[in-house]
Amino acid sequence: MSDRRPRAAWRRAPEPPAAASPAQPPASASRPSVIQATLYRDGHRVSSPETLAETFRQLREHPDGMAWIGLHRPTESELHSLAAEFDLHELAVEDAMEAHQRPKLERYGDTLFVVLRAARYLDAQEEVDFGELHVFVGPDFVITVRHGAAPDLSAVRHRMEKDPDLLRLGPEAVLYAILDAVVDGYAPVVAGVQNDIDEIETEVFGGDPAVSRRIYELSREMVEFQRATRPLVGMLHGLMAGFAKYGTDEELQRYLRDVADHVTHTSERVDGFRQALTEILTVNATLVTQQQNAEMRALAEAGFEQNEEIKKISSWAAILFAPTLVGTIYGMNFDNMPELHWAGGYPFAVVLMAVVCTSLYVVFKRKDWL
Repeated sequence: MSDRRPRAAWRRAPEPPAAASPAQPPASASRPSVIQATLYRDGHRVSSPETLAETFRQLREHPDGMAWIGLHRPTESELHSLAAEFDLHELAVEDAMEAHQRPKLERYGDTLFVVLRAARYLDAQEEVDFGELHVFVGPDFVITVRHGAAPDLSAVRHRMEKDPDLLRLGPEAVLYAILDAVVDGYAPVVAGVQNDIDEIETEVFGGDPAVSRRIYELSREMVEFQRATRPLVGMLHGLMAGFAKYGTDEELQRYLRDVADHVTHTSERVDGFRQALTEILTVNATLVTQQQNAEMRALAEAGFEQNEEIKKISSWAAILFAPTLVGTIYGMNFDNMPELHWAGGYPFAVVLMAVVCTSLYVVFKRKDWL
């Protein structure tokens, strides 16, 4: 990327400016998608144009300068204007118009197109918010197209402006600073996720019934996090492989190697988080099954105890029913009942009730109902 060709060789010839109608001002002058457009020369800011058209004009007047244009959810017309001015490839422009692109690095002639997935941890919601950043890097320009709240590149811009020696190295230095900012933004996310996993482990062994949903949601976030970090490892190694071919400055080489180390470490941590969540989910399922088995066992034991009580009640009810039946029969006082005038009728009735009750008691006792 360091081999610079004359501007006429890679940039389309500028078209004559059309007269702007007072009733219809240029879209780039009023659209809020242009966050900041800045021109730099020799590592220092020289101007901050208000519009894209003014940025293009000033860059043509200063061929030794560098433009850094930041956009947030730009319109089609804005991207087409940038594509015409900087000769951006139509496939890269098409990707930049839509979010939900996978992280990648592609080279179109003298222009690099980089897609990054940034992340930030939201403490209040205890969740990870992902953003998407598309970066065009040319011989004398850097264009950033942001989809989502993250990352905030203002800190990167201020950092570069405080280090003119680094900014003097050109668009490659800006790209590496952006990569470093995105990767550094992963550290708070890793810390927040680690804290969430520690809380989940406590909730799992505490028997919280809502923990399964939290494990599932965090697992999905880790899948997205893995999709953001794992391709980035290969992208950085691809950039490092081109150091010699594109004559990358030695300071930038060290800078990029440090970024590659950080993203490799982050990717390994994310892989560990996914494995840990899988194991936690398995443990939680086992604990839930054990709890359900214990509840079923308790219900069975309660039912067994109730059956034993019912057996006792039924047994005593049967024993007491026998004398009640005999007494009821002989209490009817009909004249034609021969036992009413029998001298041994009363002793016989008492003995009969005793024999029946004793027999029933012995039977129920042998069956362990009493």
